[in-house]
Amino acid sequence: MANKPRVVIIGGGFGGLQAAKELANEAVEVALIDRKNHHTFQPLLYQVATAVLSPGEIASPIRRILHKYKNVQVILGEAVGFDLEKSSVKMFDGSEIPFDYLIVAAGARHSYFGNDQWEADAPGLKTIEDAVEIRRRVLLAFELAEREAYLTGVKPHLSFAVIGGGPTGVEMAGAIAGIARRALAKDFNLIDTTKALVMLFEGSDRILNTFAPELSEIAKKDLEDLGVEVYLNNFVTAVEEGRIKVGEKWINCDVAVWATGVAASPLGKMLGAETDRAGRVFVNNDLTIPNHKNIFVIGDMVSLKQEDGKPVPGVAPAAIQMAENAAENILRDLKNEARKDFKYFDKGSMATIGRNKAIVELGRFKLTGFIAWLAWLFVHVISLIGFKNRLYVLSEWFWAYVTRERSARLITGDAEEMRETPKLSEAQPGILTPVAAPEKVKRTVKKKAVSE
Repeated sequence: MANKPRVVIIGGGFGGLQAAKELANEAVEVALIDRKNHHTFQPLLYQVATAVLSPGEIASPIRRILHKYKNVQVILGEAVGFDLEKSSVKMFDGSEIPFDYLIVAAGARHSYFGNDQWEADAPGLKTIEDAVEIRRRVLLAFELAEREAYLTGVKPHLSFAVIGGGPTGVEMAGAIAGIARRALAKDFNLIDTTKALVMLFEGSDRILNTFAPELSEIAKKDLEDLGVEVYLNNFVTAVEEGRIKVGEKWINCDVAVWATGVAASPLGKMLGAETDRAGRVFVNNDLTIPNHKNIFVIGDMVSLKQEDGKPVPGVAPAAIQMAENAAENILRDLKNEARKDFKYFDKGSMATIGRNKAIVELGRFKLTGFIAWLAWLFVHVISLIGFKNRLYVLSEWFWAYVTRERSARLITGDAEEMRETPKLSEAQPGILTPVAAPEKVKRTVKKKAVSE
């Protein structure tokens, strides 16, 4: 083992995990580094955020996934930089891990376009912690509205703002509408949850603009049928506690969710290669960076155009295909064979809008409605790692479909957080603010043991 080439992989997402699997049981030593001990199935994060699923149902320990591969070692830690001359990865604790080959698959986070202070009041959705925090805010909004109605006799109508009309924003808006109009409709005695206002703001002229225009229009109509108000050509220009600014107009909202903008991991800029405005690395056709044929960048961190001039999308299938290509090229090097350039095979796109509502696009082949929703369900269940996860998710979806109940309606937090919410007299008129101070929110998210 000591004489075998060492391949270091940074990131346990779709790309990093697939790369480790492709190199498993080969004549290399693999070390996969990640800040978390689990792999998260990100396409279903919004279902954790809206109380359909629990975190453990869409996440699996990385070590457990890879335990049967004796040449793969999982390292819990954070990579903070590189020494390219020494071919080593710098770790947060000052240690260094040498490599013969490096695959950087550290993914991306949501971007606030230079306004990172907005995150405290409009969290994004990229991690389990994000999903649990959004779930807490959404459910707590209803609880505090009921409390206000009990104490004052005033029955506030809640409002939710989702910023961004891509798949995540559309799925979040539809799911929040489903909570308000179905799942919670009979649980509160004083407030009418069905009158909650759900708003979706998109800066372009249509939602889901990577899909065909006719599918975007169907999705918009489906959202509106669920009670979501869709605002197109509306840019959010500021976010504050309890309200957002659209153009020059302030709009009150109890909970805001950020679902637009992507920024690649800052590790990309530390490789010394050219990057685009979002921090994505411009790579060669074999996914390596210029002047370093042993360093590959894959997944959401990559900026690469296809033969038709369109960029490779930042989706899970692309990351998996890149991982397969990078691993194959490493093995080809060891056999003194020529490398293969990366070619993306588009397996299509899909998005769910709500119960029995989804859209699917595969080239000229398009599906909508219930059939598309079944296709979406099948693909996501099959893609989940582990039989137990698939069984849990199927059972939860079946229960939610039959009863319209949400089984993961837990507000994670304690009485201390409730004490930090503003007194009713201190809140702005018409605005209920169901969040702790930004500093408290961040501490709470960090200290959570997400296992429920």
